[in-house]
Amino acid sequence: MARTEPVGDWTSDFDVLDESYVQNPFPRWDELRRVCPIAHTDRRGRAWLPTAYADVTTMAKDIDHFSSTNTSVIDSVDEAETPILTYGLPPITSDPPLHTWTRRLLLPWFSHMRVESYEPMTRSLCGSLVDAHLDAGRADAAADYAQQIPVRVIGSILGVPEELADTFTGWVRDALEFADDAERVERGMFGIGYYLWDRINERRDADGDDLLTYLLHAEVDGGSVDDMIVLGMAILTMIAGIDTTWSAIGSSLWHLATNDQDRERLVAEPALMDTAVEELLRAYSPVTMARVVTEDVEFNGCPMKQGDKLLLNFPAANRDPAVFDRADEVLLDRQENRHVAFGSGIHRCAGSNLARMELRVALEEWLARVPVFHLAEGAEVLWAGGQVRGPRQLEVVFG
Repeated sequence: MARTEPVGDWTSDFDVLDESYVQNPFPRWDELRRVCPIAHTDRRGRAWLPTAYADVTTMAKDIDHFSSTNTSVIDSVDEAETPILTYGLPPITSDPPLHTWTRRLLLPWFSHMRVESYEPMTRSLCGSLVDAHLDAGRADAAADYAQQIPVRVIGSILGVPEELADTFTGWVRDALEFADDAERVERGMFGIGYYLWDRINERRDADGDDLLTYLLHAEVDGGSVDDMIVLGMAILTMIAGIDTTWSAIGSSLWHLATNDQDRERLVAEPALMDTAVEELLRAYSPVTMARVVTEDVEFNGCPMKQGDKLLLNFPAANRDPAVFDRADEVLLDRQENRHVAFGSGIHRCAGSNLARMELRVALEEWLARVPVFHLAEGAEVLWAGGQVRGPRQLEVVFG
């Protein structure tokens, strides 16, 4: 990730790629909520950063003034000149009506009932991943575990061979984690795109029970779905379903490795797992999504111009003390939890059921085998940030 000039004033010159922000953004959000709830920057183009729950959720629901045609927090590749992204990545980068019917096609694949059918495979995978490191007594909980789960689960849904999991992991990281490196972003997007395009050509006239084949055979208003739309939806499923979830799993394991009381309580009270999952999602929400201002508009005194970026800071919204009691504490038994880790409005994450299941199962299988673990002495925890925040290196020791 390229280095940038240090930030002087976070209210008017914020930088979501600043190293201190990536490592620990929470104090910065608290400060901005007090002095400037919607910060501004001219770095990499004009952008706005709301930090209050009310502002973030209101903006997320205002599709007239804040369009989803470009959801990238940092622009690295000119999507207009990228042939594999003719329609973007619907439904997340589209407005109605394209958003409406593409989302409707995806939802059945991530329903509660469908997700239940993915759980046995996910549980077996998680167990085998932990078992592989028991003899060593240590592991990188991010690279060896968290990052290995969603890529295989999503791959099975799309019909991607498991042996390509590492390749796809590399492509997804290139696409999302190195926003200041256009060459890496392009390599990741084109790698994923051209691989899936080849699979589309193979499966157009074939039978199969995977999502990609389903989309190719789907009908909308009596006609088939354009291949470029199928491609965009498949790329979205791969990208959105991988980095976000492994970041949530990794952040949750980091929390348990550094908070013995919470770890011990979750082991002793497994019935807390469902509320704990929601609380960990709230406290360590991984995703910030962007919108594009469609016309000059003033929002809460901020003069936003057509073409400005708006960074929907869902993680900061989830730490807003105006909405959450003891907002900066992790309360595993928190009962009232209206978090927006999965977004808000029409673009709320279609795969939230799957992400919840993967996080729950990943924690259950890890804690069943490794009830005691902590950060390895002297090991550095490396975090990625920008679009998706989560640990990428997390060395832990068992026992």
